[in-house]
Amino acid sequence: MKKIFLYILAGSLCFSACKKDDEVETFVEPDDIAVRNSYDDQAIQKFMDENYLDSQGNIKAFSSTDTSDDNEKKLSELSPVKLSSGVIYIVRSGAQPSTGVTLDTNPESTSATQIRTMMRANYYLASESDGKVSFGSAGTLLNTINGSGSPVTDPMFYYVKNSIVNNTNNSDAAKQRSYYEIEGLQEGLKYFTGYTNKADGDAYNLQGVIIVPSRAAFARNTHYNYTGYSLQNNCFVFNFEIYKANVRPTIDQ
Repeated sequence: MKKIFLYILAGSLCFSACKKDDEVETFVEPDDIAVRNSYDDQAIQKFMDENYLDSQGNIKAFSSTDTSDDNEKKLSELSPVKLSSGVIYIVRSGAQPSTGVTLDTNPESTSATQIRTMMRANYYLASESDGKVSFGSAGTLLNTINGSGSPVTDPMFYYVKNSIVNNTNNSDAAKQRSYYEIEGLQEGLKYFTGYTNKADGDAYNLQGVIIVPSRAAFARNTHYNYTGYSLQNNCFVFNFEIYKANVRPTIDQ
C-alpha cells in the first residue's frame, strides 16, 4: 500500500509540474496609464516596421518566405507624422485627389465634412510578454473593402448624429460624443483631402493610414458597443480612401 501511495503522489506532483509549465501567462492590464501609453507606442512602432502598403494602398505584413516584398518600404519609411496626441498619419504618395476637398472634421462645426469612405478599420491591444511588446491579433471595427465592397457614409465612430447623442434615454456617458467618436481619427483626417464625388463602383486606391493609440481613442472610458467586446485600451489602424467629401446636410446632422 505504501508503494501504491508513493506512486500516486509522484504522479500527482509530475502532473502538477507539467500543468504549470504548460500554463500561458495571462496579460494583466497595467494600472499605470504611462505604462499603457508606452506599450501602445512600442507596439505601433513594431507594427510600422513589419508592414508595408501594396499597389492599392492596403496594409500588408512582410513575408518571411516570399521575396516579392523585399523591395517594399516599411510604413515607418513612408514619412509617418506623429502628432502631439500620439496619433500617426501616413499620406500615401500619388494617391491623393488632384483638387481635393479640405476636411473639416470638427463635429460641432457649421461647415463640418460628411465623408463617404472605403475603409478598413482594425483594433489591437498592445501587450507585453517575456519583455517584448507587440499588438495581439486584429479585431475588425469596419471593413468595406473585404466586406460590402461599397463606401459607407459617416461611420458612427467618425460622426454620430445629434439625434443619437441627444436621446433622452441615454446614460450620461452616452450623451457625450466621445462615447461614440474616435477623436484621433478626426484629428488625423484633417491632414488628408477627399474626392468631390468619386463613383461608388470605381476601384479603390487607398490614400493612406491613420494609427490611433488608445489614449486618443476610447482610452479607459466606457464607449458604444461596436463589436460586442471592450475597446478600452485598444489602438486603432485606419486604412482608407475618401470617395466623397461635402458639407454635412442639415438632415444628416
